[in-house]
Amino acid sequence: MLRKKIYIASDHAGFMLKEKICTFLKEKQIPFDDLGTNDPTSCDYPDYAHLLASKIDEQSFGILICGSGIGISIAANRHKNIRCALCNESLSAKLARKHNDANVLAFGGRLIGIDAAIDMIENFIQTPFDQGRHVKRIQKIEVDC
Repeated sequence: MLRKKIYIASDHAGFMLKEKICTFLKEKQIPFDDLGTNDPTSCDYPDYAHLLASKIDEQSFGILICGSGIGISIAANRHKNIRCALCNESLSAKLARKHNDANVLAFGGRLIGIDAAIDMIENFIQTPFDQGRHVKRIQKIEVDC
């Protein structure tokens, strides 16, 4: 298993699922930092996407959760060197790592349950980047447009 620190954040719509994921990470002794939100009061997902994206480096992964996962993943992907994959099942999470070297996993707190979230997280953090032919494709993503 790849042992990188995990940063996790959500807006109000992802708060309950985030709390369950934090419990799972503690039980598995996976190092993580919970960046908020800290309660289910309405808040803005871009604030948490930007905070988490600013923390990601080569030694870390991120998990972002909003209602659908769409808004928070779009906001995170505005950052240089962030490759945030919006996933709804474990194969997509695995391929996001294997082919796209994704470093942030996003999903919708209103769309998936804890079992699906755990399955995606485990696949995401256990899957190495294949490199090879995928490296040049990643380099083409990292251009200033």
